[in-house]
Amino acid sequence: MSAPDGSPVGAERSIGQLFASATADMSALVHDEIALAKAQLRQDVKRGATSGGAFTAAGVLLLFSLPMLNFALAYGIHTWSDWNLALCFLLSFAANVLIAGVLALIGVTFAKKAKKGRGPQKVAASVKETAGVLQNAKPHPRPALPEDRVPHAIEAVARSSS
Repeated sequence: MSAPDGSPVGAERSIGQLFASATADMSALVHDEIALAKAQLRQDVKRGATSGGAFTAAGVLLLFSLPMLNFALAYGIHTWSDWNLALCFLLSFAANVLIAGVLALIGVTFAKKAKKGRGPQKVAASVKETAGVLQNAKPHPRPALPEDRVPHAIEAVARSSS
């Protein structure tokens, strides 16, 4: 078994290797969160487009079907029931309004889902949370190495930084 950078697990890695590994992991995390934001944004746009399409379909149906459907339906109701022709035209119009209302409800439903999506906002909050955790992170205490195993270069750097 080996670590992501190819070194065997359990083998001691240098500070440079650890820093390079941490930098690569952070870079991958940022790239993955950007990809997630893009995917969620695409989903929200798709829902918005579906909502707009449903509203457009409702409007087009109501506008273009009224003359033809009203005449056909009104004369059909008049033939079937022998009611007054004006009442038959009113029933025909009411049926068209009902269908348009159902399509408008579908549009409202998809518009609410697109508004609730807030995909990029979730990812931005996640990025801020990750940055906050990393700013407050402290290194784990390590057991002291025996004198014969302590590298002198690291010891010199540790003394100069304190």
